Amino acid sequence: MSDWIKQNARIWDARAENHHVWSTPVSTEVIARAKRGDWSIVLTPKKPVPRDWFPKDLRGKKILCLASGGGQQGPVLAAAGADVTVFDNSAGQLKMDSLVAGRENLRIKTVQGNMQNLEFFDDQTFDLIVHPWSNDFVDDILVVWRECARVCKKGGVLLAGFGSSLEYIFDLGKLNIGVLELKNKLPYADIDHLDDEAVRHITEEDGFCWGHTLQDQIQGQIDAGFAITGFYEDSGSAVFDDYIATSYATKSVKM
Repeated sequence: MSDWIKQNARIWDARAENHHVWSTPVSTEVIARAKRGDWSIVLTPKKPVPRDWFPKDLRGKKILCLASGGGQQGPVLAAAGADVTVFDNSAGQLKMDSLVAGRENLRIKTVQGNMQNLEFFDDQTFDLIVHPWSNDFVDDILVVWRECARVCKKGGVLLAGFGSSLEYIFDLGKLNIGVLELKNKLPYADIDHLDDEAVRHITEEDGFCWGHTLQDQIQGQIDAGFAITGFYEDSGSAVFDDYIATSYATKSVKM
């Protein structure tokens, strides 16, 4: 296992312990409403996913929550009746899903691993894949899309959220103090800039990240065998959100 994969797992283990925004389990009230059919989840920081992006009835649907630990999406979908598997690089994040499952008497399977390698699952296993904003923590997202296509049933759906790579074109150390100085080209990788003390500090605090091109995010799904049938924008960056949307979500159907 690569050092950056281990480091990112440690970062998210710590975030789970500290109840990070993506690591705070949903409440009993949220689960109770989901059991009554009143539910929503997010792929991006704020906007809920449109309900018409989901099957009308989730009961019995096999759903993979990919890189989606934290006790949020998985438990809600399980409470709505789906057969849910949560897959994540962080044991701490998966612990949050197990916590909610035990507390609410839900059936959720948890599997630890790198989102780029889904060999644990057979071809055409899932009706729906839910992939919240997380693929900036891996170096190659094209293989993620290919693995999603492999384990998704024909006619199945991939719901994905991801961030803009806009911030990565700036000097990251100066960006943190509000200074916008163009410095980097896309695609971007923290591991290529570890000679910069500010970047080293960021990776120690936040893990290793990659700034992917929009072509790899969108065309990458299409090349993997998906047709994109839905799209929306959301917030995600304190620096840029007053001027431009910095998060995106797509609905894609496996052809």
